[in-house]
Amino acid sequence: MSRTLRRRSTIAASLALVASLGLAACGGSDSGSSAVPPSASGGGEDALQSVYDAAPVADAAALLSDSTMAAIKERGVLRVAAALDAPLLSQQDPSNPDDIQGFDIDLAKMLAIYIIGEPNIEVVPPASETREALLTNGTVDVVFNTYTITEERAQQIEFAGPYFVSGLAVAVPSDNTDISGIDDLGGKTVIVGANTPAVTAVPEQQPTAEVVSFATDPQCVQALTQGRGDAYVQDYTLLAADAQSNAGIKVVGQPFTQEAYGIGLPPDDQDFKDFVNDWLEQIYADGSWAAVFDATLGTVGDGSTPEPPTIGSVPGS
Repeated sequence: MSRTLRRRSTIAASLALVASLGLAACGGSDSGSSAVPPSASGGGEDALQSVYDAAPVADAAALLSDSTMAAIKERGVLRVAAALDAPLLSQQDPSNPDDIQGFDIDLAKMLAIYIIGEPNIEVVPPASETREALLTNGTVDVVFNTYTITEERAQQIEFAGPYFVSGLAVAVPSDNTDISGIDDLGGKTVIVGANTPAVTAVPEQQPTAEVVSFATDPQCVQALTQGRGDAYVQDYTLLAADAQSNAGIKVVGQPFTQEAYGIGLPPDDQDFKDFVNDWLEQIYADGSWAAVFDATLGTVGDGSTPEPPTIGSVPGS
C-alpha cells in the first residue's frame, strides 16, 4: 500500500465552510440508533486546527477501484459507530448535538480527511445492534468505540491497529506529588472498585498495598477525594473521565495492564485494513496521533504522552 500523501492547502477554508453551513438535527437510522449528520467541527476543535490543516490525504492510487475506500470517497461521508456519552473519547454536547468531541471522534475525522479530503463523518451510536452487526450489514464503515481487540471478535470482523492501549491506571488527589504510578503504591491504601480487575491486579503488583473496595466508581472517587485512600486504581479511560469532571483528582503515569483498542472494519476486507493501518502509521510518525491524545485524554493526565502501540501487536489485529 502506498504511503505517499499530499498535503491539503485548503482544509482550513473547507472546515470553515462546512461549519458555516450548519448541520441538521439528529435523526433515526436503519439500525434503530440515532445518527448524527456529517460533522466537521465542534467547540473543542480549535486546539487541533493545525493538526487538521496538516492532516495527510491518501493518494488517488491508494483508493483502489471498487474498494471500500473508493465507495466512502464517492459518498463523501465516513460512517462511524461511536458513543455519544464517553467523556474525552466521544461525547456529544447536550446543548449542541452537532458538537461531538474526544479522542475517538477526532481520529475518525482525521481518517475521513485521509479518505475524502474533508472531516465529514456521520456518527451512529452502537445501540440495539452489536458493533459486529453494524459492520457486517454495512450500516457503518468503521467502529471507534473503545473496541478491545480479541481473537473471537476478529473471527467476525477485521481490526486495524491497535490505535490505543488502555488498561488499569492510577488516580490520586490533584495535589499529590509523591505517587506517579503503580510502582509507588507499596504500603499505600489503594481504592478499587468491587468486582473489577483491580481487586486482584493491585496485590499482584504491590503485595504490601492495603486494598479497600467500594461498590461504584462515584463512591471510589468520593473516597479518594475524602482522603480514605492514597490512590484509586481503575481503567485509564474511566479515570480520565472522572478527572475531567472532578478537579480534585488526576491520573498519573500510563496503564500498567494492557487492553488494546482497535478500529473495527467490515469482515474479510484486507484492502481496507491495510489502508487504515497505513494511515495509522502515518499519523504515528508525523506526531498528529500524539497531538490528538494531548488535546483530549491527555488533558487530565500528568503531562506524559504515551508511545502509540505497534500495528498488529496483539492477537486478532
